[in-house]
This record gives sequence, structure tokens and C-alpha cells, in this order.
Amino acid sequence: MSAVGLRIDKWLWCVRIYKTRTVAANAVKMNRVCVGGAWVKPSYDVKPGDVVDVRKGHITFRFRVLELVTGRQPAREVPRYAENITPSEELAKLEIPREILFISRDRGTGRPTKKERRDIDALMEDFLVENIDD
Repeated sequence: MSAVGLRIDKWLWCVRIYKTRTVAANAVKMNRVCVGGAWVKPSYDVKPGDVVDVRKGHITFRFRVLELVTGRQPAREVPRYAENITPSEELAKLEIPREILFISRDRGTGRPTKKERRDIDALMEDFLVENIDD
């Protein structure tokens, strides 16, 4: 750990936002993580007080860095290092019933045509939700 801060990819892994540091680094590289409204690189050092936005699926979670960590923390210790300040509008997106996404076909109609498959894929792309525990 440096004297000034802690790498963003390591912090995301330590506070259990991502399961592995590699997944955290890839999320940062793919512009799914920003600090203070600016996209950062995996080597960016976070400091206490920084606000980190993490985009997972169609939800943007927001965390405030409270303290720097030295290693991966047990789940019960995470609130000591990161405060979840995600707006309630974003959290409400988690409540969308998953049944809405179920597409049914009448029995005996056969497989979808190529055009129907593209339409289904386009519809599902809008509602695709990544696993929160990535």
C-alpha cells in the first residue's frame, strides 16, 4: 500500500465489490468505474473521502471510501472501509420483477425464425443484468 492511497482495483476487491482483483481491473479498464465523475485506470490511487461509481448491468452503485485496507475483508468488516451511498432510484431498479423478462412461445409454433431471434436478442440486451457479485 502506498503512503497516499490504494490502487482502485485492489480496493474494489478488498471491499468485496468484485470477486477477484482481475475482474475488478477489467471493469476499470472497460470504463465501468469512475472516481469523482472521471474514468480512471486500474493503477489510480483512491484516498479516504473519494466517491467511487461502479456500473454493474443497468445499475450504478456509489460508494464512499472511508478507510484504506490492507487485504480482502470479511463481509462484516466492509462497512468500516466503504459506505454504500447509492441513490434510491438506482436501488429501485433491483426491484424490477424478473418475470417481465420471460418470453413465452405457444406450444407447437416451432423454433423462432432468424428475424424473431434477432428481435428477442435486441429486447433482452436492454434488460441484461450482470451478477452483482461479479
